[in-house]
Amino acid sequence: MTQDFDGAIGIDLGTTFSCVAVFLHNQAEVIPNDLGNRTTPSCVAFHGDDVLVGDAAKNLAARGVPGVIYDAKRMIGHRFSDKSLQEDSKRWPFAVAAGEGDKVLIQVPFKGETLALAPEQISAKVLAYLRECAEKHLGKRVTKAVITVPAYFNDAQRERTKAAATIAGLEALRVVNEPTAAALCYGLGIGSGAGESHGTDKAIDVVVFDFGGGTFDVSVITIDSGSFAVRATAGDTHLGGQDVDTNLLNHVLADIQKRYQVDAAANPRLVAKLRAACERVKRALSHSTSEELAMDGILPQGEEYLLTLSRAKLEELNAAVFDKCLEVVKRALKDAALKPDEIAEVILVGGSSRIPRLQERLSALFKGKRLSNSVHPDEAVAIGAAVQASILSTAPEQQSSRTAGVVLMDVVPLSIGVEIDKGKFDVLIPRNTTIPYKATKEYSTVEDNQEDVDIVVYEGERPQTKHNHKLGEFALEGITRAPQGDPTITVTFSVDADGLLTITATEALANKSKSLTVESSEHLSEAEVRQMIEMAAKFQKEDAASLRADDARAALQGQFEELDRLVARLPGGPSAKLQKRLKFVPHGKEWLARKLDQCKDTAELEGKLGKLTKLLEKALKRARKESSRKRPRAGEAGEGGNDSSEEEDSNEDE
Repeated sequence: MTQDFDGAIGIDLGTTFSCVAVFLHNQAEVIPNDLGNRTTPSCVAFHGDDVLVGDAAKNLAARGVPGVIYDAKRMIGHRFSDKSLQEDSKRWPFAVAAGEGDKVLIQVPFKGETLALAPEQISAKVLAYLRECAEKHLGKRVTKAVITVPAYFNDAQRERTKAAATIAGLEALRVVNEPTAAALCYGLGIGSGAGESHGTDKAIDVVVFDFGGGTFDVSVITIDSGSFAVRATAGDTHLGGQDVDTNLLNHVLADIQKRYQVDAAANPRLVAKLRAACERVKRALSHSTSEELAMDGILPQGEEYLLTLSRAKLEELNAAVFDKCLEVVKRALKDAALKPDEIAEVILVGGSSRIPRLQERLSALFKGKRLSNSVHPDEAVAIGAAVQASILSTAPEQQSSRTAGVVLMDVVPLSIGVEIDKGKFDVLIPRNTTIPYKATKEYSTVEDNQEDVDIVVYEGERPQTKHNHKLGEFALEGITRAPQGDPTITVTFSVDADGLLTITATEALANKSKSLTVESSEHLSEAEVRQMIEMAAKFQKEDAASLRADDARAALQGQFEELDRLVARLPGGPSAKLQKRLKFVPHGKEWLARKLDQCKDTAELEGKLGKLTKLLEKALKRARKESSRKRPRAGEAGEGGNDSSEEEDSNEDE
C-alpha cells in the first residue's frame, strides 16, 4: 500500500465501542471491521504471544480470560489518586499502579514480563486497528483523522487523546465534541436513518442526549443554515451504560450470595463472565420485558445458576442513574437560557440511550415530545466526525455540496482561571464560552521586591481552587523588583478549536517582558510520546508476524485436510510414490500446531513456510493424480505393474 489517502477519516473513540467512518462522493460510509461489524469493542487483549483488538479481545473478556484491557477512556488523563479511578479499579480484572507524577499505569503480563502501559497506549491500539480497517476499505494508506471526545473532557484528557492518535500513526486534524459531531450528522441529514437536512429555513434549537457506555453528555445546539453553534453543554465523564451493568451485576452477586451462600465476587474470572452476561441482559431488556440469566460453573453442586430479570427490576436498580441524567439535562437547558418547550427536537445518541425507562422520563421532561431517532445512536458521532474530517482535508473550492459553508462553533465545558488570594478561583474564561477564544487579565505582586510569580491554572465551577481540577502551573521569574502592586502581570488564556488551552504570562515594566506557556504536569512530553510510538512499532512488527502465521496456518491446514481426504478415498491406499511424499506430514502438522508461533523472525518464518508449502503442493499433486483415475484392485490385471504416469515427477527434488 503505497498511495496515501488524500482525505481524512472520522473516528468515534468510545469507552465500550468505537466506530470509524469516511465521507466520500457526497455521502458517509461507516467502515466495517474485519468481522464485518460496524462497531468495534474498545478492548485490547495481551493473550499468549498475541495482541488482539476488538471483537477477539472482548470474546476473551466474556470468558474471564486475564490480560484483557478495557475502559481506557475512563482512565485517560486521570491521576492514579483520583477517587473515581480508585472506585473503578475495584471492578477491573487487571491491575493499575501509580507512575511518575501520579500518572495511571496499566500492568499487563505479556511474554514473561510485566508491561506498564499508559491508557493512551491502549487507546492507540484501538485507533490503529480502526485505521487499518479504513485502509483495507479504501485501499490507501490513511494518515489523518478527526477524533471525537466527550464534551466534558478536560484539557489533559483531550491532550492524551491526541497523543493516542500520534502513537497510532494518525495526525489528529481536530478533536471534536461527540454531541457536536452527532448534531452535524443530524443537521445535514447524513447517515443511516437520517432524512433531509434540518435547520435550513430557520434556526432551531436541539438537545443532543449522548448516553454511551462510559460517558454522558448533553449539549444544546442551535442549527441555522449550516451553522452549528453550541449554546451550552453539561455532562459527566464517569456516567454511562457500564454503571447500569454494574448495578445489575451487584444485584446478581447479592442474589447468588443470598440463595446459595456463594461469594462469587471473590472470583475475578467469574465476575467477568457475569458482567458480560449482565450486559447481554441489559440489551435484551430494551426490547423485552424480562430476560433469563443462566450460567454454569457458579454453584458448588454443579447445577446451573438461573435468574429471571425484569425490565422493572432494571429500572428500580438504576433509578439514581436516570435521576442524574435528567439533572444534567436540566442544567444544560438552564445554562442555555431555554425552556423544554423551546427545544425543536431531542436527538438520542449512544447505545444506552435505548433504555425505555430513560426515554420515557426524558420525553416527560420535554412535555411528551417525541424523541428523534433520525440518526443511528451508535454511528452518528463517527459520521459527524467523518464529515468534519472531509471539510478540514478538502480545499474550499472542492467542498461537497452538502458540506460547503458548514461552520462548527463549540464551547469550553468548564470555567478556566487562576488561583489568587490564598486559594480563591479567579475565572478568565467562563464555561460555555464559544471557542476558539482568548481572554486577558492583569494581575500584580502581593509583596515588595517580589522576583517571581507563581501562576497556577485550574478548571471548575467552585469558588475555591481546592475543589476544582488543577491543569498545571509555572513560575514567571525575573520580574521587576518593585513595591507590591506596582508590576503588571498580564495573563492570557487562549483556547483553540480543539478545546486545548495555552496560557501565557507577561510582565512589562521598564520595557521588560517575558512570556511562558503552561505545560500541564499531566501532558505527555515529546520523549514520552516517542517512546510509546517505538513500543507500538515493536508491537506492530510482532503483530504482523503473528498475522502472517495465522493466515499461513489457516491456508496450510486447509491443504492438509484436502490431502487427508484424498488419501483416505484412494482405492487400495497410496502408491509408493505418494507414500514417499507423505513422509513429511506428521512433522509438518506438528510444526503447524506447536512451533509456528515461535517463528518471529520474518526470514525464518518465510523460509519454513515456503518449504512446507512446496512439500504440500507436491503431495497434493500426486494425490490428485491418483484419485483422478481408478487404481487396479488386488488380484486384477495390472497389480504390481508399473504405471508410466508415475514416472513423470520421479526426478523432482524431495
